[in-house]
Amino acid sequence: MTSQSKALARLQELDRQHLLCGGLKGIEKESLRITSAGLIAQTDHPCALGSALTHPYITTDYSEALIELITPPFADVVDTLAYLRKLHQYVYPHLGDELLLGTSMPCGISRDEDVRIAEYGSSNVGRLKHIYRHGLWHRYGRTMQSIAGIHFNYSVPEGLWPMLHQQARSPLSLEKFTADGYFGLIRNFQRVSWLVLYLFGASPAICSSFFNSRPELKAQFDAFDSHTLYHPYATSLRMSDIGYKSQNQARLNVDYNSLNGYVDSLCKAINTPHPDYQKIGVLVDGQYRQLNSNILQIENEFYSTMRPKQIARSCEKPTLALKRRGVRYVEMRALDLNLVHPIGIDRDCACFIEALLLSCLLADSPIQSVAEQQINNQNQLAVAHKGRKPGLLLTQFDQTIPLPEWAQQVLDFMRPICAILDEKNPDQPYQHSLDKQQACLDNPDLTPSARMLAHMSASSKTFAAFALEQSQSHADYFRGHPLAAKDWAEFTRLAAISHKKQYDLEQQEQPPFDEFLRGFLTQTCA
Repeated sequence: MTSQSKALARLQELDRQHLLCGGLKGIEKESLRITSAGLIAQTDHPCALGSALTHPYITTDYSEALIELITPPFADVVDTLAYLRKLHQYVYPHLGDELLLGTSMPCGISRDEDVRIAEYGSSNVGRLKHIYRHGLWHRYGRTMQSIAGIHFNYSVPEGLWPMLHQQARSPLSLEKFTADGYFGLIRNFQRVSWLVLYLFGASPAICSSFFNSRPELKAQFDAFDSHTLYHPYATSLRMSDIGYKSQNQARLNVDYNSLNGYVDSLCKAINTPHPDYQKIGVLVDGQYRQLNSNILQIENEFYSTMRPKQIARSCEKPTLALKRRGVRYVEMRALDLNLVHPIGIDRDCACFIEALLLSCLLADSPIQSVAEQQINNQNQLAVAHKGRKPGLLLTQFDQTIPLPEWAQQVLDFMRPICAILDEKNPDQPYQHSLDKQQACLDNPDLTPSARMLAHMSASSKTFAAFALEQSQSHADYFRGHPLAAKDWAEFTRLAAISHKKQYDLEQQEQPPFDEFLRGFLTQTCA
């Protein structure tokens, strides 16, 4: 992404640049429920919010306390953010005295057992989701599963693919060309994902209690105060090697060069036993500890900054959905919750991410080697731990390059794309966002990570105290801005429907769970 896009130039020659506009954007936002004292909540997922198993927009992630809010996809990111705001307005009145923690890194956890594993009822599907989370506990510990983030889902405008296909004079079918295009986008994003951490990372500090179950890791950090650990130039410790990562996954070498390669490499991991996980056991004394003892229990266990996605049908494995129907959208998973904003993300961030993903689509995207994957991972870790450090060097293919120089290349590449996205909007939100991120590049003190540390220092507050104070202000905001009656009625209706769906599912005659699990896991990737 170091020169003008040839694909964009061809679109402009044909006056078809408007086809870049209107891609669908959706957001998934995780938030940890905490008590007014800042401790992780031990209560059940609020019944009034609906069934966590069957509600389309309000569910839970790993923990019973980790609420996940999911928007439908919209062509205008303003609508996406408005829907996310409505979800918060509906959730808050049902929390009682509890709050939604506004940070990605958790607070108020003194031991692994404080993190309750999410429950999804007695149906086979519900049991599968719960047992999968049990497996994550045994493999990685519970505390690590309480980390929250924002996933940005993006679907390239449908009308753009035929034009790009025609311009490329590709002999491939449109479906194959589209899949290859999405994987090119993913490879390019992996090359520059460190930029998202630099510009939007908001987890430079953590509670020292986060490491109570892994005390040996504390020595890697500096003490901000008696209860807070940090790195002075960190951007996103959530996206570092203390987050949801493992050495086993680091060695997987998942293939991002084609849809078939991606599916095959994931399927290999799902079907390959791992000695350490075999020691845990699967069915022990009549209780499941994990779904299986393979490198990955299921596809969702593989953590990456971006996933190709297809909407899976009931009990259909994600890899099989991709194999059958191709890539429908990408899920970008590198965003921290921004503590400054009540919903964790603002329009500037969302506009920038959309323009960045289009840039990754339109730039040339060479095939990725295993060595380059390792370089990409090293760049990400370097920026996560010390991204604001003056003179930080990254590796761009085979050459070292200062972070600001590479970041400037990406922003310059994005500028004409932002101008196109702004053509019908006098407010120029995409170019405004780009200018704002340019300021953060010119002055690292303006980044969210630097601002967070500065606020903590100025107020002499621990990370936990600062996070609790800001989270309380978010709660006050939403409780002072109630949801419109019409929207309240609609979310109440959706909650009731979700409970009915779970009830009906649990009343249906189901095969024994062992048989159900065997059938689910043996779905072939071929």
